[in-house]
Amino acid sequence: MKNTIIIILLLISATTFGQMYNPVKWSTTVEKISDKEYILKAQAKIQSGWHLYGQYIEEGGPSPTAFAFKNQPKKFELIGKTTEDKGHETVDKIFDMKIKYFEDKALFTQKIKFTSEAVSNISADVDFMVCDDSNCLPPSTEELTFNIPTEKKLASAEETPTVKQDSVITEEKTVVQTEEKVNGAIPDSSKKTESRGLLTIFILAFLSGFAALLTPCVFPMIPMTVSFFTKQSKSKAAGIRNAMIYGISIVIIYVLLGSLVTAVFGADSLNALSTNVWFNLIFFILLVVFACSFLGAFEIVLPSSLANKVDSQADRGGLIGIFFMALALAIVSFSCTGPIVGTLLVEAASKGGIAPIVGMLGFSIAIALPFSLFAAFPGWLNALPKSGGWLNTVKVVLGFLELALAFKFLSNADLVLQLHWLEREVFLAIWIAVFGMLAFYLFGKITLPHDSPLNHISVGRLGFGLLVLSFTIYLIPGLWGAPLKLISGFPPPMQYSESPNGLGVSGNSELKITGSLPEGAEHGPQNIITFHDYDKGMEYAKKVGKPVLLDFTGYACVNCRKMEELVWSDPKVLGVLNNDVVLISLYVDDKKELPENEQYFSETTGKKIKTIGNKWSDLQIKTYKANAQPFYVIVDHQSASLTEPSAYNPDIEEYYNWLQNGIQNFKK
Repeated sequence: MKNTIIIILLLISATTFGQMYNPVKWSTTVEKISDKEYILKAQAKIQSGWHLYGQYIEEGGPSPTAFAFKNQPKKFELIGKTTEDKGHETVDKIFDMKIKYFEDKALFTQKIKFTSEAVSNISADVDFMVCDDSNCLPPSTEELTFNIPTEKKLASAEETPTVKQDSVITEEKTVVQTEEKVNGAIPDSSKKTESRGLLTIFILAFLSGFAALLTPCVFPMIPMTVSFFTKQSKSKAAGIRNAMIYGISIVIIYVLLGSLVTAVFGADSLNALSTNVWFNLIFFILLVVFACSFLGAFEIVLPSSLANKVDSQADRGGLIGIFFMALALAIVSFSCTGPIVGTLLVEAASKGGIAPIVGMLGFSIAIALPFSLFAAFPGWLNALPKSGGWLNTVKVVLGFLELALAFKFLSNADLVLQLHWLEREVFLAIWIAVFGMLAFYLFGKITLPHDSPLNHISVGRLGFGLLVLSFTIYLIPGLWGAPLKLISGFPPPMQYSESPNGLGVSGNSELKITGSLPEGAEHGPQNIITFHDYDKGMEYAKKVGKPVLLDFTGYACVNCRKMEELVWSDPKVLGVLNNDVVLISLYVDDKKELPENEQYFSETTGKKIKTIGNKWSDLQIKTYKANAQPFYVIVDHQSASLTEPSAYNPDIEEYYNWLQNGIQNFKK
C-alpha cells in the first residue's frame, strides 16, 4: 500500500507543471582569526538533482553566484576575493563556454578585517541561480547574516555546546524546503572534464615546445650542446648521463616557473582572471607585443648581465654546472621561447588549478627530449636540417598565430562589458585578414625584416600555405551567419553580432522577408518574430487573430537555449512558431529597472518588484504557480490557457503536438 501511494505521488508530480521550487538552503558561520580578522562562511545545501553555479562565469552564460557585503559604516574591509569550493567544471555545448557548478553543497568564504570597533553582525546579499536537467529558476537573492563571535557570545556558547564549535558561531537561515523532489544529473563528470582539460593543456604545451625548438634561438643549440656533452664526457655512457641530467634540469626550470605562477596568483583566482576585463585587456596587449616580436619588430631579451652570471656558473662542472647550463639555455633562448611560454601560461591560467604546472611540464619535456635523444644517438645529428631562413619562417608563423589569439582575449573583455565593438563579424574579419596575410607570406608574396631571400618555396611550405588559405576561405561564410564549428568558442556567439540570425535567412513569414516588424517586436531565436512586452504582444495577437505562446525564459537559462536550438529549429515546430502563434518571450532575469511608479510589492512573495525580470517572474508565480524556466503557455486574447502548460521537453514530436493542440482549441 505504501509503495502504491509513492508511485501515485510520483505520477502526479511528473504530470504537474505548476510547481514552486526552492531547492537551496543557506547557512552562515564565522571563524575568528584574531581580534580584528574573521572568516565569513556561507554554505549552500542543494537539493539532490539541482546544481548551483559558481562565481566566475563569462558574460553570456548562466547567472553566477555573487556576494555583496553590506558595509554602510565602513567598519571593515574585505581581504581578497570571496573563495569557493572546487566544485565541478564542464564545457557547456549550448553556451559554448566552461561553466563551474556545485551539487549537494557549496562553501563560500570571505576574509575580513575590522578597521574600527567590531560590529555584532554583518549582512550580505547573495545572488544565485540553480538548475536541474529540465528546469532553471530565475536568479534569486537571499539576505545572509553573519554573527560576529564577541567575548560575550563565546562565553555563552561554552554553556551551550550544541551551538559552539571551537570559536565558530553558526546562524541558520530560514530553511527552504522543496515541494517536489526532482531527479536529474549533470551529464558530464567533473573529474573526467578536469582530466580532459589538463590533458588538452599538456598536449598543446607539448606541441608548443616542439614549435619553440624550431626557432632560431633554440634549434642551433641542439648540435652545439650535444657536441659539448659528448666531447667533455670521458665515456659515451657519461655523455648520455650528463645529457639526461641536462634535460631533467630543463624540465625542473620550467615546472618551477609554472609553480611560481600558480603560487603567486593562487589556483582558484587563476580561473577568475579569465573573466576579468582588465586581465583580458592586459593579455591582449601582451600577446600583441609577443606577436610583434616574432614578426621582427624587435626582440624580447633578458639583461645580458644575467646571462653572463648564469653562464659563468655553468663552468663549475658537476650537477650544479649542468643545471646552470640548462638555465643559460632558457635565458639565451628567451627571445623565442618567452612569447610562447607567456602565451601558454595565459591560456593555462584561464583553466585554473594546476594547469600552469601541467603546461610547463609538457613544454619542457618537448624542449628537453631532443637534447637527451641526440646525446644518446649523436649520429642522428647528421639527419637534422641545416639552420637557415626556414627558422625565421617558423617565428613569423608563430607571430601570426599569437596575433590571432590576442583578439580572443579582447573579445572576452568586449563581451563582459557588452560594448559591441568587437562583434562576431568584426572578429571574423580580423581573423580572415590575419590568416590571409599568413597565406600570402607562406606563398612568398610578402616578406618581413629578418627573412632570407626566397627564390622558390618548398613543397612543405606550399602545402602549409594551401592549408592556411583553405582555413581563411572557410572563415568567410561566417560573415553571413555560417556556424563555423571548427573554431567554436573562439569568436563571439551568434547572437553577439550585427546580424544575429545571419543574412538572407529564408522563412515563411512575409514580415521577415520584407524586414518590417510590428511595433515592439524583434527577431528572436531562430529568427522568429517575438515580443518582450506582454501588452504589445497581446495587442498584436488580437490584430492578426492568432493565439499567444507565452515563453517564460531567461538570458542565462541553459535549458531555454536547448529548446530554442534543438526543438524550435525543427522545420515543423519552426513553421508553427513563425505562422500560427504570436510569441511573447518574457525574460525573468532582465535586470533593467522598472520606472519608479511601476515598482510594487508582490502579493505572492512579499518581495519588492524592481526590475522587468522581477515583474515577469512574479506574473509566472502568481498566475501559474510555477517559477522554473523554460515554461510555455498557450493563451487566447483574454489570457485564458488553451492547454496545459509545458516545460522543458526535448521530444520534438510531443512539443509539436502540444502546440497543435493549443492552436486547435483556440479555433474552436
